[in-house]
Amino acid sequence: MVVDSAAERVLAGLDPEQRSAVTAPAGPVCILAGAGTGKTRAITHRIAYRALSGEIAARHVLAVTFTARAAAEMRARLGALGVGGVQARTFHAAALRQVRYFAPRLLEGRAMPELLDSKVRLVTLAAARAGLRTDRAAARDLAGEIEWAKSSLVEPGEYVVAAAKAQRETPHDPAKVAEVFASYEKIKRGNGVIDFEDMLRAAVWGIEEHADVAEQVRGQYRHFVVDEYQDVNPLQQRLLDAWLGERDDLTVVGDASQTIYSFTGATSSYLIDFPRHWRGATVVRLVRDYRSTPQVVGLANAVIRQARGTESRLRLELVGQRPSGAEPDVRIFTDEPAEAAAVAARCRELVATGTPAREIAVLFRTNAQSEAYEKALAEAEVPYVVQGAERFFERAEVRQAMVALRSAVRSTPGETPLVRAVVDGLAAVGWAPDQPPPGGAARERWEALAALVQLAEEYAARPAVLPIGEAPGADGTAGDWVAAVERPVSLADFCEELQRRAAQQHVPTVEGVTLASLHSAKGLEWDAVFLVGLADGTLPTTYAKTAEQIEEERRLLYVGITRAREWLWLSYGSARSPGGRARRPCRFLPQLDSSGGEKGAAAGPGRKAERRRNQVVSCRVCGATLLAGADRKLGRCPTCPSDLDEELYERLRSWRTRVAGEQHVPAYVVFTDATLIALAERRPQRTEELLAIAGIGPRKLGLYGEAVLALVAGAAVDDVAPEKTSAIEP
Repeated sequence: MVVDSAAERVLAGLDPEQRSAVTAPAGPVCILAGAGTGKTRAITHRIAYRALSGEIAARHVLAVTFTARAAAEMRARLGALGVGGVQARTFHAAALRQVRYFAPRLLEGRAMPELLDSKVRLVTLAAARAGLRTDRAAARDLAGEIEWAKSSLVEPGEYVVAAAKAQRETPHDPAKVAEVFASYEKIKRGNGVIDFEDMLRAAVWGIEEHADVAEQVRGQYRHFVVDEYQDVNPLQQRLLDAWLGERDDLTVVGDASQTIYSFTGATSSYLIDFPRHWRGATVVRLVRDYRSTPQVVGLANAVIRQARGTESRLRLELVGQRPSGAEPDVRIFTDEPAEAAAVAARCRELVATGTPAREIAVLFRTNAQSEAYEKALAEAEVPYVVQGAERFFERAEVRQAMVALRSAVRSTPGETPLVRAVVDGLAAVGWAPDQPPPGGAARERWEALAALVQLAEEYAARPAVLPIGEAPGADGTAGDWVAAVERPVSLADFCEELQRRAAQQHVPTVEGVTLASLHSAKGLEWDAVFLVGLADGTLPTTYAKTAEQIEEERRLLYVGITRAREWLWLSYGSARSPGGRARRPCRFLPQLDSSGGEKGAAAGPGRKAERRRNQVVSCRVCGATLLAGADRKLGRCPTCPSDLDEELYERLRSWRTRVAGEQHVPAYVVFTDATLIALAERRPQRTEELLAIAGIGPRKLGLYGEAVLALVAGAAVDDVAPEKTSAIEP
């Protein structure tokens, strides 16, 4: 095929793997694209290359994404490449357009039924018919289960078995959910409306059951591209199969390590099985990460390298392409308020030194965690915006709770402990301090109200101070208070504190630090990212019970890490509240610096050695995070090239043998082989450089440091005096 100059220009600047993806022959193509590897660039350039070379007509391409923002970006990039006419849409937008167009033909002249914006109202009616009383959160959870079932091609009569097979945590007894599901479908039909899943099903039905519709759709769309293919659900795959028919001109792009929406029905199985389903498919792996520094990439690799399960079969080892940057800043604090205050202070420093607030993000596991950071940022006078959710005090359940607490002030005896008064007051809105209810929305509501109880615990630890007298100043005017008494804070005091915090957080902002859950951060990136609350029980959440659910939590952390371009902070509070029960750090992190919350505090040599052992260590060659003890001692990956001074290594080995014999201990007690290799590779010249090698602390420095430095400087083994290597103390 002769390729014109315009098509050749599309290939300019692509790396070898991207070029392979762009120029792959027609037919099934699977692009496995890690975070930051230029997947959008690859698929838009593939479309442009094929269109400009005359292989395809742009008007016959349907590119499917999962967000309107991604579709708009794809259209903009194609336009910049000189290719117009490509249909880049979400699954729902593409289906809606087709159903509206064919509705008169499919529905005997009638227009498409009205499309529901939300299922909640009809689900509430269906629940009532099934004998369930539901608030808005419970109705949202039931609607979520119905959406999962319909997206998974599960009918009401099949729900109980399907939910058990999928190990769903259902908001009610599965049989009762199935009853609500069936009632919802009946009410919906009676009202003459359809939901989004019905719309996708209608698009499938129109093609599968109407040959003329299939012929027209397939004549229009002949080449297909699907972005984020790991997030496709069975209903969307059914629609894609209907569009394709017997053809195979399909390009998919995805990353199994970013599969984080399984709870909605999304499955990475279609991506994983793509080469088996499409025999002879071209598979291209994009692993060059242009987004993040090698240090961030190294930590991301270290986290996902430990993954297990089906998705791990397509795990990609990313290779950072940016210049070296700062090591990830990993911290532990005494509690969550201290963690939030430190994050806010660091955000303020970043903004003051030139980082735009919009290029900073604070990411957490659940939306209920946002309040502490909203408060801390407001007090630090750092502007912020909440991504994908309302601000804490704007949430309906929090506003209702504040009204209930104000009402409870009148009926609560003054001597009632604050936390008890708050818990009793929240009973009016249906909250109880026991296990949270099943279902995502109901659980999120419970956690938001639990956050108010946590605030009460923190506030109760600060007694109110009442002044009882004042001394006159030198000029006879009133002076300073000279005495005060403390009293326990009351529920009225706490309500005033909540009003003050709400007022702080309602300050309008044009741009600011982004506060977002890890799920809503998918697809976004920032210069500086704070990953907070990384404690076991929060990440992974206590609700992750199965091995598959635990692995999805690991992938969630991986997604969070890969949002950072230049600077990454990871932290957690040892306790949720001041003086609370201690928690363990997130099990997915390779190492945590337990001194992180005490940076700047005085520390002796032993403390410094402990700090060095616990901090993240990166390969000095490629920047990957090092986990194995031997690799950390070497300071590099075992597969990275070595610059070992073999002559020095042999002298060190001979010296170690002599010292071990004199001290009557095994040779490894003096130094392990890995430490000797690290010494022969890094050739330290000063005491500080010796201490930088893992395995050499203050004690071994005192015992052997002078001898080792002499050997590195060129001394012969016999020239190193025996008394310089004194015996090991018991």
